[in-house]
Amino acid sequence: MRGLFIGRFQPVHNGHLKALEFIFKEVDELIIGIGSAQVSHTLKNPFTTSERMEMLLRALDEAGFDRGRYFLIPLPDINFNSIWAPYVESIVPKFDVVFTGNSLVAQLFRERGYKVFVQPMFRKDILSATEIRRRMLEDESWENLVPKSVVEYIKEIKGVERIKMLATNLEANEKELQAPIRIPEF
Repeated sequence: MRGLFIGRFQPVHNGHLKALEFIFKEVDELIIGIGSAQVSHTLKNPFTTSERMEMLLRALDEAGFDRGRYFLIPLPDINFNSIWAPYVESIVPKFDVVFTGNSLVAQLFRERGYKVFVQPMFRKDILSATEIRRRMLEDESWENLVPKSVVEYIKEIKGVERIKMLATNLEANEKELQAPIRIPEF
């Protein structure tokens, strides 16, 4: 049986890994869709699709999952809910079941006739990408919420610095930098 699981993975965290551990027990193969694939370099979506794929590969390798059991497929947004599920079907290989924690995704695939499983959510209060990005911005501890290999990769690509840069008021900073230098008169 082949399953489908879609996430944005901004970044990959231990909650994703727990969900994937649960799903891999239920299926022979899994399609992992990388949602919002066209978006990067924003506060909500700071990482590129290739960076998120690299995080997933490293995290799944670290957890000991066989690369022969899953496919990573980028899924750009279309912002058209009524045709979203057929759109996904046109991009990914055939699948039998869908795993999600999102009620809209569940509804859209049920309307297409798929069996949908709501996988357990694991410590949603702290194991969320939004919380992890917030902690990165506030210089709070986040490293214990993501797989070790993902921590290393985020450091390699200077991911925290990118998020902090995206959060700055660049326009104000640029004006400050371009302001004429004032030489004090004596």
